[in-house]
Amino acid sequence: MSIVFEGAGLTVDTPDGSRVVLAPTTLELAEHRIAVVGANGSGKSTLARMINGLVAPSAGRVLVDGFDPARDGREVRRRVGFCFTDPAAQLVMPTCAEDIELSLRRTVKDAHLRRQRALQVLERHGLVDHADASVHTLSGGQKQLLALAGVLAVEPSVVIADEPTTLLDLANTRRIGDLLLGLEQQLVLVTHDLDLAARCDRGIVVADARVVYDGPAAAAVDHYVASVPA
Repeated sequence: MSIVFEGAGLTVDTPDGSRVVLAPTTLELAEHRIAVVGANGSGKSTLARMINGLVAPSAGRVLVDGFDPARDGREVRRRVGFCFTDPAAQLVMPTCAEDIELSLRRTVKDAHLRRQRALQVLERHGLVDHADASVHTLSGGQKQLLALAGVLAVEPSVVIADEPTTLLDLANTRRIGDLLLGLEQQLVLVTHDLDLAARCDRGIVVADARVVYDGPAAAAVDHYVASVPA
């Protein structure tokens, strides 16, 4: 899967006018596991959201396998799954099984088969015992795992994870991190977890809407750490 950012500069419209998200550059993401790191407000999360059209650029463009999320939203969403920082943004149905069924509604039309598939997904992620439980009774780690399971249920080619471990304790951070890094799908990981970032194949450091380092993930983390004032 190839993801390309290109143009004289990627900008987005805001109530205060246009804001540059990425200064003029051409950036192609083709590696299996890509970490994007940077300070809060650097533009990294907005950059990630452009990949599946959650944010549309007013200048410049993003291409996912040749498709523009702004024009070909359906094709891009078939290929790209997005996992938010807070699973509450994704868990909208009353029970765990119903939430997975909602993810499957476009690809599995038969209700009985959809239920079976949902249970299989929950079994795969160790959540089948909670199939009929309210999503509100889950722990923070279980909620994030369920949100990720819903994304993976439709078998996207790319998974975008925006700070997926920020709200988790150490044990669940490791569990979610290991799951993400073990995916067959291409992973674009926006994170402040530098240990997790260093385990990726490629690292991109963003500062003030510019790519200031792009290279092996561990070296990217070292560059970022060195740039932070003592």
